[in-house]
Amino acid sequence: MSIISEIKKVHVSVIRAELNQPFRTALGQHDFLENVLFRLELQDKTQGFGEAAIATHITTETVEQTVQNLQSIGQELIGQSVQDYLRISHELSERFPQNKAAVAAIEMSLLDALTKQLKIPLWQFFGNKIQKLKTDITIVIGDLHETQESVKKYYAQGFRAFKIKIGRDEDLDYKRVLAVKRLAPRSQVYLDANQGYSAEQTLRFLKLLKKAKISIDLLEQPVPKEDWEGLKKVTRLSGVRVCADESVQTVAQAVRAIREKVVNVINIKTMKCGLLEAREIAALAKASQIELMIGGMMETVLSMTASAHFAIGVGGFKYIDLDTPFFIKDQWGKSPYLSRTGIYDLTKVKAGIGRMVSPPLVGGD
Repeated sequence: MSIISEIKKVHVSVIRAELNQPFRTALGQHDFLENVLFRLELQDKTQGFGEAAIATHITTETVEQTVQNLQSIGQELIGQSVQDYLRISHELSERFPQNKAAVAAIEMSLLDALTKQLKIPLWQFFGNKIQKLKTDITIVIGDLHETQESVKKYYAQGFRAFKIKIGRDEDLDYKRVLAVKRLAPRSQVYLDANQGYSAEQTLRFLKLLKKAKISIDLLEQPVPKEDWEGLKKVTRLSGVRVCADESVQTVAQAVRAIREKVVNVINIKTMKCGLLEAREIAALAKASQIELMIGGMMETVLSMTASAHFAIGVGGFKYIDLDTPFFIKDQWGKSPYLSRTGIYDLTKVKAGIGRMVSPPLVGGD
């Protein structure tokens, strides 16, 4: 018996949610979450969900542009089969290179629906081994008191890997890193400058930390994304594992980073390139002994859980940064597969991404 996989309906809506605190980085901040939800329905009533996470201050994408593109794409998808996900993905990636969040939302919905029809969890589409993931927690840019209170809260909650946003104020950044190390003993510490420093500033900052006997487990995107020589210099001279985020958003950029030995680690985010190009980047990195981080923008539990499926299925991810649900106040931050200590456990997902608790996503999995 053949599966009826043609798309019958599509729906585009805007997700808005309050945050527990402003999510500040060197590039800007989120004061609230405003993303775009894409939902498709097949002839047999199977539904697939996707999310486009909008970070205008990072990618220049906008909610308005993404809604418009998704509405246009959605109408074109009616009558097409989710089994043609690969062709659809390639066509959309070429048409919308400046709106990859929209491409990611479409891919997510196609694969969610397809794996529901196949009665397999999404992780199994990417691989055959299930494991639990434990995310780090981000300490956003803020004053020293705010940093201390956040660390104490999350350490007591059970987190043991802290990603500290830096890049605006070297002196304050230094004090904040020292505070984290003091208040979260025996925890891993990652630094993420979000392009906020130069290579020289970065090396000076790391030298100060070394003098204070502070070890750093990972340094993410210390310099502007176009400064490949600066990134390479920090990797060569710092003695710290250096990760590319904004510098690597495509397969071509991943190839360059690997060929020129620019970094030790690549941060893969589905919102930068979609799930299928992300899979190719991961394959290239693993074949070249480059370590992997899985990360995201300001995303709800829907796309964060999809990224967890991706990381579990593909495998080889050493650094897990899927923590944005902990910054969201309402049901968009709550998932039956994410514990308050930051553990993603997808063993109970029967099909697709799984059953979310947010009202628009209630339904069978």
